[in-house]
Formats: sequence, structure tokens, C-alpha cells
Amino acid sequence: MSKKKQHGAPEEELEQIAPTPESEPAQTSAGQDSAAEEKEEENPLLSELNAEKEKYIRLYAEYDNFRKRSQKERDAIFADVRSDTIIKILPVYDNLARALSVECSDAAFYKGVEMTMTQLKAIFEKLGVVPIEAVGQKFDPALHNAVMHVEDETRGEGEIVEEFEKGFKLGDKVIRFSMVKVAN
Repeated sequence: MSKKKQHGAPEEELEQIAPTPESEPAQTSAGQDSAAEEKEEENPLLSELNAEKEKYIRLYAEYDNFRKRSQKERDAIFADVRSDTIIKILPVYDNLARALSVECSDAAFYKGVEMTMTQLKAIFEKLGVVPIEAVGQKFDPALHNAVMHVEDETRGEGEIVEEFEKGFKLGDKVIRFSMVKVAN
């Protein structure tokens, strides 16, 4: 109190000038770290709590990564199983297509095969299986498998002339390449 009176300043003005905990300027991160370390040294319970909190955060992050990785693996396995199943059904599609390409004297039999093919195409559509367009398209090695080559001046360079076996995609993945004959 004697200091305050020596300077001739009233007590209220000195309280405003003197730093208080609320009015202290922001410390740098190094200053905050050292202050936090001092508090932790003073209170071992607080340091143990912070260590446990850090363990919890790391464990939660590891679990979240595990959960995401497991979901991706499940999705990949599901897509692989679905494509493998479709590949096993494709010979049935081929046989029905061959049966429809041949003339038949029995209209009821032909209608039954046609209905079966329509049903199979509907199932493929529900599963996301899309046929690959081939005839008249430009040859694409990512979609087509060229098994024959023909010289034809009326056709463009690399144009597909004939399709021997229909190709299919499941999403962006080709599950069977189209077997084609390419011109020029």
C-alpha cells in the first residue's frame, strides 16, 4: 500500500494497470506448455487424467479406422461374390440366346424360351449387370476381346463387325469381355 501512495496513483487505477489473471495477455504455445507442465507436476491426478484421455482418443481413432476398413472389405467381398455368381449364370444366358436365334416350329415353346430370357435380363438389370455394346462400335481392349480380324473397305478402322459372345459389366468392372470380329 505504501508503494501505491508513493506514486500518487489511486488504488483503483493501479488495479487496472496491474495485470490480473483475466487481463493477462495470451501466452505463446511454449508458455502454455510450460504452464501446463507446471500444473501437471503439481497435480499428478491431472496428468494421469490427460494420459488416459490421450489413450482414449487414440483407441477411438483406431476403432474408427478398423470399422471403415472392415466395411470396405465387406463391400469388396460382396461385389466379388456377386460377380462370381453372375459369371456362373452367363452360360445359361448364352444358351437362351442361341435358342432364340434358331427358328422353331412350336410357337409356345419359343414363347417360353423368350419369357425365360426376358426374366433373366430383368434379374441382371436389378443386379446392375449391363451388356457391353459391340457391333458397330470402335474396338476397345478394355471391353472387347478380338478373336478374328477381317479386311473390309466398307468398314472403319477398328470397327467391330460381329459379336460371337456377349460381354457384361457390373458397375465399372468388366465381368466378361465381348468376343468380337474386328475390321481392318
